[in-house]
Amino acid sequence: MKKIILALVVYTSVANYALSSELVYTPINPSFGGSALNGSFLLGKAQAQNKHKAPLTQKSFEEKVSDALERATLSDIVSKYKDTVLGENNNIDIGEDTSFVSGDYQIDIVAANSDTITIQITDLLSNKITIIEIPKFG
Repeated sequence: MKKIILALVVYTSVANYALSSELVYTPINPSFGGSALNGSFLLGKAQAQNKHKAPLTQKSFEEKVSDALERATLSDIVSKYKDTVLGENNNIDIGEDTSFVSGDYQIDIVAANSDTITIQITDLLSNKITIIEIPKFG
């Protein structure tokens, strides 16, 4: 009887060993080699757990108009001097539109000679001055 029980124990241990295989880890996160199909699922789970909500700040109409005018003026300055910097237009007119105040900064186009355009940016709060010289190409 002992031999039968011993044989049965040996047989079950060998049979289980023969049926077992190596454990292989496959990542879930697609950033670490997992399936790309898991990406939207993981993003949805992360967004559902996110308790942080950014504060909503509503700008008044006047602030929106002011921001739009500021962006338009900066865009106009950039487009005005872009062709000169790239060498497509060599004559630049420094006239009445050479100074612009944007928030806490004053932007002045100081000089535009044949080699460079010099822009001076003044921080109105601390009176620090930054000078940018843009070389002309072409």
